[in-house]
Amino acid sequence: MAIGPALWLGPLLLLSLWGLSAPASLLRRLGGHIQQIQESSSLGLGLGPGAVALPKVGWLEQPLDPFNASDRRSFLQRYWVNDQHWADQDGPVFLHLGGEGSLGPGSVMRGHPAALAPAWGALVISLEHRFYGLSVPAGGLDMAQLRFLSSHHALADVASARLTLSRLFNVSSSSPWICFGGSYAGSLAAWARLKFPHLIFASIASSAPVRAVLDFSEYNDVVSRSLKSPAIGGSLECRAAVAAAFAEVERRLSAGGAVQAALGAQLGACGSLGRAEDQAELLGALQALVGGAVQYDGQAGAPLSVRQLCGLLLGGGGNRSRSTPYRGLRRAVQIVRHSLGQKCLSFSRAETVAQLKASEPQVSGVGDRQWLYQTCTEFGFYVTCEDPRCPFSQLPALPSQLDLCEQVFGLSASSVAQAVAQTNSYYGGQTPGATQVLFVNGDTDPWHVLSVTQALGSSESALLIPSASHCLDMAPERPSDSPSLRLGRQSISQQLQTWLRLAKESQVRDGV
Repeated sequence: MAIGPALWLGPLLLLSLWGLSAPASLLRRLGGHIQQIQESSSLGLGLGPGAVALPKVGWLEQPLDPFNASDRRSFLQRYWVNDQHWADQDGPVFLHLGGEGSLGPGSVMRGHPAALAPAWGALVISLEHRFYGLSVPAGGLDMAQLRFLSSHHALADVASARLTLSRLFNVSSSSPWICFGGSYAGSLAAWARLKFPHLIFASIASSAPVRAVLDFSEYNDVVSRSLKSPAIGGSLECRAAVAAAFAEVERRLSAGGAVQAALGAQLGACGSLGRAEDQAELLGALQALVGGAVQYDGQAGAPLSVRQLCGLLLGGGGNRSRSTPYRGLRRAVQIVRHSLGQKCLSFSRAETVAQLKASEPQVSGVGDRQWLYQTCTEFGFYVTCEDPRCPFSQLPALPSQLDLCEQVFGLSASSVAQAVAQTNSYYGGQTPGATQVLFVNGDTDPWHVLSVTQALGSSESALLIPSASHCLDMAPERPSDSPSLRLGRQSISQQLQTWLRLAKESQVRDGV
């Protein structure tokens, strides 16, 4: 899936979760850009007089293979600590889990869970996911190494870190540990409580796609619906304009020759669009651009909101013609390209495959190869547009996305389908059966359809925030936040209060 956000979320909450073709790569670049914008602005707040101290960084020695005691290999896993609000050793610990990207100091400084720490006197710790950021084991990213990259391994790291950090910081044995996470890391937070209820007291899982799915056509169902939503600046006319713009792109692609070459130049393509596979990459990237405007709608640092995108596609209320939607899409591409600092966009399938085959860790920490591996071996999340109601092109189709697993890792389509089924069997999909977990979603976010949006019982609750995008509840508060978002954050705080009251009562009963 293409996504995850910032100093506050660590780089990846906004990075996309799609499988990694040009569309997914564009969404991941977009997520990284949003994260960078928010991280730099967040850090800037701490440089004036009376500035708070920056968080401490630490490293844990973790077993490479936690399921094989005879394997003595290890790797260093990065974590961040903010102890400025920690009242005493009996206080709660808020453990912020990293996902499919590097985790920065803002993960313990801004947004949830850091914003909740002062009220509860909590110690805030964030844990970077193995194989991402600077927590990449020695030996690179070849297949022999990637065998140790999975959600199962990540959860074993959480359990080990929970025990080691308790000793390291002399945390009371009765202190409640509460997990936080967004996007894939939100799933990890829920699963940590599901699999280790004796170690994790409760979890808040934001925008957590707990149901793995091979063909994620529902993503574009939500995108289409959101483009029509007046609450975020959409309309029926906007949805129709999107469809018209994509139809015009396909017409120009199929015309070939000078018309096709002009299209490539107008959309900022780095090379020729003569190959069918490269045309599919282009169409997928344009789909990701529109999907990204929906997924990250209203987020600080996002280059386009739904309202802005619709304004471009509809011509801003001036004289409209048949070419107006296409011209608006061209302008949207220019805006996103400029925001990412890219002179042109590569739609070369061969180049994409070559980059994903590279097994040297990337200094950028984006983790494209690693995340593709996890989609091929656990989650799927391949976004398609084959339903006639979908406003985009039907390309790229599911087979071409699954081909990446074969081309890059030698994994067949049938093995990917089997892996997705096994993931849902192991974790329970959208009925995980965990207690003391709050699932938080926004109904604008395309990923909410893979999460838990209705309470499954008194101790497995859900909160669906109207008109909120991906992981927006975790972002730092802003004056422009909607009343429904503010209300949602209050509900999260109230749930936390209920859990911590339970923990305190338990401490009293146990004589602590």
